Amino acid sequence: MMRERLLGLLEESDDRFVSGELLSQRLGVSRTAVWKQVRKLEDEGYTIEASRKLGYRLAGRPEQLTLTSLLTKLRTNTFGQRVKLLGAVDSTQNAAQRLAEEGAPEGTLVVAEQQLQGRGRMGRPWISPKGKGVWMSFILRPSIPLPFTPQLTLLAAVALCRSLRRLTGLDIGIKWPNDLLIDGKKISGILLESSAEEERLKYVVAGIGISLNLDASDYPPDMLAKAVSLKLAAGRPFDRSETIAEFLNEFEELYLLYGEEGFGPIRTLWEALSVSLDKPCVLTTPQGSVIEGSPVGLADTGELLVKREDGKVVHVFSAEMGLPEGREG
Repeated sequence: MMRERLLGLLEESDDRFVSGELLSQRLGVSRTAVWKQVRKLEDEGYTIEASRKLGYRLAGRPEQLTLTSLLTKLRTNTFGQRVKLLGAVDSTQNAAQRLAEEGAPEGTLVVAEQQLQGRGRMGRPWISPKGKGVWMSFILRPSIPLPFTPQLTLLAAVALCRSLRRLTGLDIGIKWPNDLLIDGKKISGILLESSAEEERLKYVVAGIGISLNLDASDYPPDMLAKAVSLKLAAGRPFDRSETIAEFLNEFEELYLLYGEEGFGPIRTLWEALSVSLDKPCVLTTPQGSVIEGSPVGLADTGELLVKREDGKVVHVFSAEMGLPEGREG
């Protein structure tokens, strides 16, 4: 294939520039075709410097996730001790759900290099380019009542926020219920999907997407105002294995705390990391109801407590949070 031949020519150059003209001659294609193949390599995580005068130079190769690189960084007893590494998949959620139905134990982790149909909350698509982010899902089999399942979403948000703050040094906060933001821009997605039988919780699949090393060119132009990668925010790339391990180490610690002491400690941590509390907002429920007010905390069961203008505090189970009309984010 032309892609492999182009990559071979760039690798043979020993980090020196190769002119576009020479590449087109060696490959027997136009310079435009060479440029298109260069873009494909960049989409796969290769870093290629381009110069009008000098041509192209291979400046970096995509980091490959391996079991060894991940397992040596884990301090967990359960989460991530069973790992399935995949190349390109439709979504890690689908892969993990299949494993859960087959009886895979709690903590089983699915990690993909790329998601072709990654999804977030409300079925929204999630950009998941090859080798540039963390696209993973893992299985939970908690012994909790079915109505308490949403608490696990808040727990996952706390674990991810704490681990990424520690890893990057960035001021990351949580927007209710589980969006992680830097200066108002989203850096990750968290999606928990449960399976129940006769009001009994069978399992939960937790999906985590982290925009780790994406470049500005990886985003559609209209998304750059509301999304950012950790690399863009910090000005440096991050190791994917280390990022996964830091999160799983933190998640297992909080999950054990949750099992021993309930939701109270998780609620306290979530409220301390929240960027949503005490700020006016508009909440739109799945049924279309609109609630205006200011969030003041979480209820014991995990719902958002919102104080309306009339002073009444209402419980919100699920909603999309936005700003009041006339306010800019």
